[in-house]
Amino acid sequence: MKVPILIPNIFDHPFTYDSNSLNLDKGNYVIVPFGSTKITGIVWDKFEKAEKKFLIKKIEKKLDVPKMRGNMIDFLNWFSIYNIVPIGMCIRLTLLSKGAVENIPENSFNQYQKLNRNLKYKLNSEQEKCLSEIKKKGNKFNVHVLDGVTGSGKTLVYFNRLREIINRGYQALIMLPEIGLTTQFKKRFVDFFGFEPAIWHSATSKKNKKIIWRGIVEKKIRVVVGARSSLFLPFAKLGIIIVDEEHDASYKQDEGIFYNARDMAISRGSFEKTPVLLITSIPSVETFNNIIKKKYSTSKLNKRYQDASMPNFEIINLNSKKISNKKWIANETMEKVNHHLQKGDQVLFFLNRRGFAPFVICKKCHNKFLCPNCSVNLNYHKSKNFLLCHYCGYKNNLNKICKDNKPCEFIMCGPGVERIAEELEQKYPDKKIRIFSSDTLNKKKTSEDLIEKIENKKIDILVGTQLISKGFHFSKLNCIVVVDADFSSHGYDLRSAEKNIQLYHQLSGRAGREGSSSTIYFQTYTPDDEILLNISKKDPHQFLLNEIELRKKNKLPPFYRFISIIVTGKNEKQTINEALKVKNRITKDIEEEI
Repeated sequence: MKVPILIPNIFDHPFTYDSNSLNLDKGNYVIVPFGSTKITGIVWDKFEKAEKKFLIKKIEKKLDVPKMRGNMIDFLNWFSIYNIVPIGMCIRLTLLSKGAVENIPENSFNQYQKLNRNLKYKLNSEQEKCLSEIKKKGNKFNVHVLDGVTGSGKTLVYFNRLREIINRGYQALIMLPEIGLTTQFKKRFVDFFGFEPAIWHSATSKKNKKIIWRGIVEKKIRVVVGARSSLFLPFAKLGIIIVDEEHDASYKQDEGIFYNARDMAISRGSFEKTPVLLITSIPSVETFNNIIKKKYSTSKLNKRYQDASMPNFEIINLNSKKISNKKWIANETMEKVNHHLQKGDQVLFFLNRRGFAPFVICKKCHNKFLCPNCSVNLNYHKSKNFLLCHYCGYKNNLNKICKDNKPCEFIMCGPGVERIAEELEQKYPDKKIRIFSSDTLNKKKTSEDLIEKIENKKIDILVGTQLISKGFHFSKLNCIVVVDADFSSHGYDLRSAEKNIQLYHQLSGRAGREGSSSTIYFQTYTPDDEILLNISKKDPHQFLLNEIELRKKNKLPPFYRFISIIVTGKNEKQTINEALKVKNRITKDIEEEI
């Protein structure tokens, strides 16, 4: 009997194989010969039409793995068409590098087993109301937005909803925008539920991924906490998808296979006929527009948990403040920081630039160090003494010889977090200062150690990038200094204003979470900037209403769609010519602006 087998490769169709007398159904995992190798494939739901006769190879083995469910197959077929991705590449997202997993020792799942645990966290009346509204939406597909101010206890609300779902025998997926969030989140999860969630992201070891993958298809793992890639795990009985920080731009995959994980999570929920819960402190424009149109329902948390007060905001106008030579922090800012340090507060200096300097120039030969792949400035990382492209990861050493064979004289332009940390170490030699960025949290042990030290007040001053704004809970952090509030506020990205409102709103939520008085200081040369004014009013939803009208008026997303066709090549002139040919050809067929 002929059987269509889809393999995890770049092909956009299944291949025909002989069943070899095996009893096979759609979704079964099999081993098939492909070229000179053997590969894991999946029995698919349709044949590729072939006009020519060809030799049909035999399936070698049916794997002892529960078959992929029809809902998942339907989702992957749709995902392939919607995102213009070969269907073979789509199933590659669902399989491990060596295919499906057959045998895992039973005791490998012990840490993920559900335990009965007495609840020690009580919801306040506002949280109870939100939980009730979420439960009323039922267990069929729907999209509900839990919108709450930072520190309002949104996690406790959806933990209670999650507990009910897994008690009914279902599985759950919780998506987080950043790998760095999983360490502290896991601790909070274990504290509430008494068992571990399975953690799934690019840094998860191959050994653990095998255990988790098998545990998911056998329903021995109930809860997965993961980044974008966790969306494609083959759950046996998925009961809810929760997208935390739904507004975060990190959910957009912009290399390899392009997709928006938040939107795809909603689509998977639709195919699985299961509810999707979006969590946010300030919705994305797209989500807010869907709330207005009644496509999504919503619940609001307006107060912080245990009535903790929101932080105060203070603008430090750099036009009238003194900054010492070759320094980046104003004297007035330092005075305010001293006051907080004397009270025993932790202090965060925020600058969304990794490394020491955003770009380097040679004073003698005027050479700029650019990425050969991206044509953007290379960032200098002093801690490792190399130049790094923050887009593609290209690395290079500083070339210390000028074009005229003389020693270079470098100018490090602008500050990164390393430079700010160096300035603070000179100012506060007796304080414990650490950098909090993806460069310092790139290993599990390093991440856990740093977070534990912050929680136990063993670090006085943090210097962090946007990573620290995302969901962390540091009880003693009561002072935040935004070193450069003008950075990225203006630009050509249509979402720059939205991203900055969300970033600073999230950042402010890290301060004063235990009820202590807290303040956010914004260093800026543009004190009348609309973004800063919106933040200080503590009413981001008014910004969203204005932004929606602006987008509608100017024919921008989510009311219109943009298509980007990227032409790449090794020869710049030839690539430009080919891009112009593509433009001219499209212009003949459509009337839209190109």
